[in-house]
Amino acid sequence: IPLSILCSICALSATNQTINIMTLGGLALAVGILVDDATVTIENIERYLEEGHDLHTAILEGAAQIAVPALVSTLCICIVFLPMFFLSGVAKYLFVPLAEAVVFAMLASYVLSRTLVPTLAMYLLKVKAAHAARGRRSWNPFKLFQQSFERGFERMRLNYQLLLTTFVYRRFVFVPVFLALCAGGFLLFPWLGQDFFPSSDNGQFRLHFRTKTGTRIEETARLNDLIDQSLRRMIPARELDSIVDNIGVPQSGINTTYDNSGLLGSAEGNILVSLKEDHRPTQQWVTALRPKLNKEFPDTLFYFLPADMVTQILNFGLPAPIDVQVVGANTEGNRKFADSILPRIQQVPGIVDLRIQQPFDQPKLHITVDRTKAQGAGITERDVSASLLVSLSGSGQETPTFFLNPNGVLYSVVTQAPQYSIQSLQDLQNVPITAPGAAKGEILGDVGTISRGSGMAGINHYNIKRVIDIYGAVEGRDLGATGKDVTRIVDAARKNLPRGSDVVIRGQIETMRTSYIGLVAGLGVAIVLVYLLIVVNFQSWLDPLIIVSALPAALTGIVLFLFLTNTHLSVPALMGSIMCMGVATANSILVVSFAKERLEHHHDALQAAIEAGFTRFRPVLMTALAMIIGMIPMALGLGEGGEQNAPLGRAVIGGLLCATIATLFFVPAVFSLIHNLTRRTGTAVGRSRRLEPVRH
Repeated sequence: IPLSILCSICALSATNQTINIMTLGGLALAVGILVDDATVTIENIERYLEEGHDLHTAILEGAAQIAVPALVSTLCICIVFLPMFFLSGVAKYLFVPLAEAVVFAMLASYVLSRTLVPTLAMYLLKVKAAHAARGRRSWNPFKLFQQSFERGFERMRLNYQLLLTTFVYRRFVFVPVFLALCAGGFLLFPWLGQDFFPSSDNGQFRLHFRTKTGTRIEETARLNDLIDQSLRRMIPARELDSIVDNIGVPQSGINTTYDNSGLLGSAEGNILVSLKEDHRPTQQWVTALRPKLNKEFPDTLFYFLPADMVTQILNFGLPAPIDVQVVGANTEGNRKFADSILPRIQQVPGIVDLRIQQPFDQPKLHITVDRTKAQGAGITERDVSASLLVSLSGSGQETPTFFLNPNGVLYSVVTQAPQYSIQSLQDLQNVPITAPGAAKGEILGDVGTISRGSGMAGINHYNIKRVIDIYGAVEGRDLGATGKDVTRIVDAARKNLPRGSDVVIRGQIETMRTSYIGLVAGLGVAIVLVYLLIVVNFQSWLDPLIIVSALPAALTGIVLFLFLTNTHLSVPALMGSIMCMGVATANSILVVSFAKERLEHHHDALQAAIEAGFTRFRPVLMTALAMIIGMIPMALGLGEGGEQNAPLGRAVIGGLLCATIATLFFVPAVFSLIHNLTRRTGTAVGRSRRLEPVRH
């Protein structure tokens, strides 16, 4: 295991990958199956030793016998990740590193099992061979425990043989009943729920508040202090770590670019609350604070923004996972359309923090220039706007000036009228207007009039077109079902759009649908690739079909386990499903390859199926249990960010549990059914070449 992981890390470094959640998740995913190739090699060597061969011969013959079948099993696991490299968008950048980590580790495991493991066996198995030759009774407690375990395991294997014999001889009943049970379990799929990516608890939440548009920054700061005090009263000090406030729009354009909270002006602010290590689940605090804050501050709009980095990335810079965009040049008509569908979307179960991002009540002062008076004074409208810009915003935008310090630092020099000098409309009318061709100085009141009005607080564009955004989040329900309801409402209201306008749904919903299409297609392609790989190795179309007959049970197990653990279907769960296809197929290869050998020996399909299941019982269980045990820590979702890959581990565990049952019972029954029918009818469905047994 450590050498395979080290080889994978070296290969990841060579391909310019980094150590992150996805690559570490891939290595954790591979841990359970890295020992598979080495276990197969040692087990086959042990079989030769028990048959009386010397150690050198047992190692050479045992390792050589399973080289090709073990390679096929390893390639079956690796090839299922091939479709990942053809994904696009965010799914590609998330899961290609994971796939590379697994594939590199698996290939290294196979190479080591062919080279290092037989070499070590030459030294470490000597004592056991000599001890067996002496035939003395051992009082080693580990040896006694192993002997006791072997006796119990043998009894369990005999009971399995009796049960398998019953199913094989009643195959005409067992096979359709098993398929019906798989189909019945798969019917739970619509109730799983669909999310793009599981949410993680990083001990932080981000609260955004918006008061009346146009509120001065001082009033917003006072309101922010009151909200902070309320948060400190609601959250006990033993759980609250820190509160960081950010009020208004950043001055720097760079900071504005990297801000994804949707700040529009001085009437808004963000509050980042960090909780201590031993805190209640963050989502519980979010759910509890939402109604309390709305009740205490009824004139303020509150909504929660994603605080963890993964969700912010998956939102592609949007402040919410659902974005209903009304696109078009008719701003007033688009506003009425957005106002009409907002109440209907609010009725969708699971929708929270719904709002129209662009307020339309921003107070404005409209200045109308009297062109006749301005022309008489030698002033243009550009001169008026430039003078106002210098007085109200500073000269940095109109005439940028810089000072170069002798130490090499460049400073901006900005001239601006003091804010306290412009406190009323009269002060604004007294702003001096200067122009290069003016005979004398004028003031704004001489050449223009001021009137009050209102308008949009912010103007947004997407692909050049003007948009109005309706943002919303999801709570207590899966994103897929909520998105379907929102889509149905939007489609029903589409006929009311103004001429030339359109409405589209962006956000995580759009990305999730694209990723799901790619991953589901990848799952189907993975099954086809595995089938074709086995066809090439078996030189038959029929036997690979028997091998992949265990995959429907694996899919049913994934659905059942996700349903029982209340886990929504997500991109990591689909990745686990793809991984499960390879491992389940590798186990089926063990049974079918040995059954083919026994069938060619005595030409009895029923007896060959029973012997294959009985002989391969131990290696199939070992392979499945190693993978399942390796997935348990991931499935529990322990540690910071553990929730991200928990669905992946749960999907693998559920799929392998049912796939193992299918491999031990269903696959032998299907083998006996098909081969018995083909031998009776005398039809040759496919020519098969003899394969050496993979493991005993």
